[in-house]
Amino acid sequence: MTIQNRYEFVYLFDVTNGNPNGDPDAGNMPRLDPETSKGLVTDVCLKRKIRNFVEMTEENKAGYEIYIKEKSVLNLQNKKAYEALSIVPESKKMPKDEAKAREVTAWMCKNFFDVRTFGAVMTTDVNSGQVRGPVQLAFAKSIDPIIPLEISITRMAVTTEKEAEAQFGGNRTMGRKHIVPYGLYRVHGFISAKLAEKTGFSETDLAKLWQSLTLMFEHDRAAARGEMAARKLVVFKHADALGSAPAHTLFDRVKVERVNGEKDTPANSFSDYVISVEKAGLEALGVSVEEKF
Repeated sequence: MTIQNRYEFVYLFDVTNGNPNGDPDAGNMPRLDPETSKGLVTDVCLKRKIRNFVEMTEENKAGYEIYIKEKSVLNLQNKKAYEALSIVPESKKMPKDEAKAREVTAWMCKNFFDVRTFGAVMTTDVNSGQVRGPVQLAFAKSIDPIIPLEISITRMAVTTEKEAEAQFGGNRTMGRKHIVPYGLYRVHGFISAKLAEKTGFSETDLAKLWQSLTLMFEHDRAAARGEMAARKLVVFKHADALGSAPAHTLFDRVKVERVNGEKDTPANSFSDYVISVEKAGLEALGVSVEEKF
């Protein structure tokens, strides 16, 4: 059954001595808001981690394929729907029969978790339509300014014999690594029950999303990312599909305050913060709140 309630959530995660989301246009330095010096992590980066977790935990399970995955060819992904429905695809066109066109898009939603969750533009050469997903994430931004560091590293090997000869057998390669010593990031999420009706996003899918947000960093370890951890997930649940309160008024109820160090200076650890949720009056608004962790 598709979800029947609208949700918003506040998600907090941190990084220690790592790069949570490098910018390829800036030498892979941690993304930064130039006006505030606060760190940024894109929605695409976070969705990637959710996709990877779902693919790992639900591998080969019907309905949990991943559409946007590493090295995938989207035309071939789209073609799966046509083959399953015994429809011959036309270049860049949906089937002329509207019922068949809807079948193609519905098949993609049913079989690909990320399509029915985040939506997808599948209007490639093998056209499977366009889906607006019920789950959306904003950019994550660090609570305080960050100071990215560039660390020199040494590899005790070279790639080619020519490099070895040039170093007279020294065989060393110098490199650089960009890190954030510490940063606590906050991101807002939105889940629409009305859009879920169109994609088939279910209560089971919702439970998988919460599990992903809880555990995805535990299975995404890499030397470049240092220590990343999920710190807090606050979920606001409305009484019905449309909801009864603006999202921003609910987000304002989640306060993240510094308890150690000076404001607008880099924090050193999660213990430098205290997180509180103002719950008074929510019941009268028709909204319940749950702190997942």
